[in-house]
Amino acid sequence: MSIRIIVKEPDEVLHKRAKEVTKVTPNVQKLLDDMADTMYDAEGVGLAAPQVGILKRLIVIDAGDEQGLIKMINPEIISSEGEQFGPEGCLSIPGINGDVRRFETVTVKGLDREGKELIITGSGLLSRAFQHEIDHLDGVLFTDIAEKVYEITPEQTGPRRN
Repeated sequence: MSIRIIVKEPDEVLHKRAKEVTKVTPNVQKLLDDMADTMYDAEGVGLAAPQVGILKRLIVIDAGDEQGLIKMINPEIISSEGEQFGPEGCLSIPGINGDVRRFETVTVKGLDREGKELIITGSGLLSRAFQHEIDHLDGVLFTDIAEKVYEITPEQTGPRRN
């Protein structure tokens, strides 16, 4: 696998809608694997393909829970409930956090790396990560929807960012 370069704001690719994946190919599978390696290398919680400069609807997430590593193609939220409010960061916007209101629980449908339907329900951090990464696929950054945006120091950054 390979570590990819994470695209940083204000790169225009971060503000564009990603295209649906119409066929699961070895290249799509390799990209998902590379994205996971890149996310772990950067100590992130999630990563979307636009963050590595590719406008495809692909995400990887590992919220450190029982779900483990999730690799999803064409994810979409099919149900949501509740509300959570809290800080988010982003590997594409280092040094900045924002307070963002999200659903507490979401159910997301997509395809796994083999092209089989995958439906996952997550709450808390997993729910936040799903919403954050799917926003990336639509060209939306957390700073676009945060109620408050603020700088953080390297000591505050730590691991586990989206």
